[in-house]
Amino acid sequence: MTAAGPGQLPDEQRDELVEQVAREIQLRGLTTSAVHFLHASRPYRPLGANAMLFFDPVLRSLFGGDVAGATAILADEDGIDQLIERLEELDEEITWDA
Repeated sequence: MTAAGPGQLPDEQRDELVEQVAREIQLRGLTTSAVHFLHASRPYRPLGANAMLFFDPVLRSLFGGDVAGATAILADEDGIDQLIERLEELDEEITWDA
């Protein structure tokens, strides 16, 4: 396990949150849309907390009132990349199951 720097989650916590958020997105059938959105938002990542305010309505519509996990992942650079990878894996699993 690596030490978390400022604005980063510990690896174990990040893994759990990524899985939770990815499954929630998959459950709603938004896997492909979320991957495109996350890739498109790359230039805005340095905005950090301000971006969280902007995306808050989207997150609340997806996760109800419980957006802490999604917010923590989106505030963590490594978490975003890991979420994209996990969403792509889930999308591939669904494709193979069909």
